[in-house]
Amino acid sequence: MQRAWRQLVKRKGAMVGLGLIAAFILLAVAAPLVAPYDPLKTSWTLVRKAPSAAHWFGTDDLGRDVLARVLYGARASLLAGAISVVIALSIGMIAGYRGGFVDALISRITDAMLACPFLILAIALAAFLGPSLGNAMIAIGISATPIFVRLTRGEVLNVKVEEYVEAARSVGDTDLQIAVRHILPNIMPALLVQATLSVAAAIIAEAALSFLGLGQQPPAPSWGSMLNAAQRFLTNAPWMAIWPGLAIFLVVLSLNLLGDGLRDALDPQQEQ
Repeated sequence: MQRAWRQLVKRKGAMVGLGLIAAFILLAVAAPLVAPYDPLKTSWTLVRKAPSAAHWFGTDDLGRDVLARVLYGARASLLAGAISVVIALSIGMIAGYRGGFVDALISRITDAMLACPFLILAIALAAFLGPSLGNAMIAIGISATPIFVRLTRGEVLNVKVEEYVEAARSVGDTDLQIAVRHILPNIMPALLVQATLSVAAAIIAEAALSFLGLGQQPPAPSWGSMLNAAQRFLTNAPWMAIWPGLAIFLVVLSLNLLGDGLRDALDPQQEQ
């Protein structure tokens, strides 16, 4: 980890991405403290007001403060991205470690899912499960499973035959203990790189589902639902779309920069 950190800090793009991601996470967690207004409070006297000293990002079609909604919307978008990747990663770990019938079943299902584009499959699953943020997370997680199953399964199959795994099994460690203590730490570098890139894709997918009305439901804010509301007012109130769109752009760009930096930093051949 020390070697990887030394390599990572040499890459300015990755550090910029890490800083922006940390800032977004901090703002999302501290949204109740830093948001200037209640994101759900409407005011008919403030409908579609341009950015000003009172409302830095302007107001939306119901007079709600756009800055407050962007800050609270970060919670839904970032949480959806992270939870979706955890779901996909967990399924991949099960497929690789259990083997046998479970591995064969998950592998065949994965092959079938690869025939469908990621976003189309996520939309179909979200429509089947029903519109909500939780169902959107499940839909995105299942749709992102194939790439994690392939990657995780291959890494687990290589690691679980190592001597230290056999030694842990011989002293009576359970399957869960072996997976968490011995296998997961040794496959983490490859998964960490893929996770950063997949979180970016999951955030875009959550925004798309919310835009279509299949994700976070109004009046609760999310960046995708904010874009959906803004599409009718692009000429008269462009700030309604600019700020949530810019937030999505910055988070996705930051995650991709960090993923590229981690891919190089975690490569042992990069050590000089």
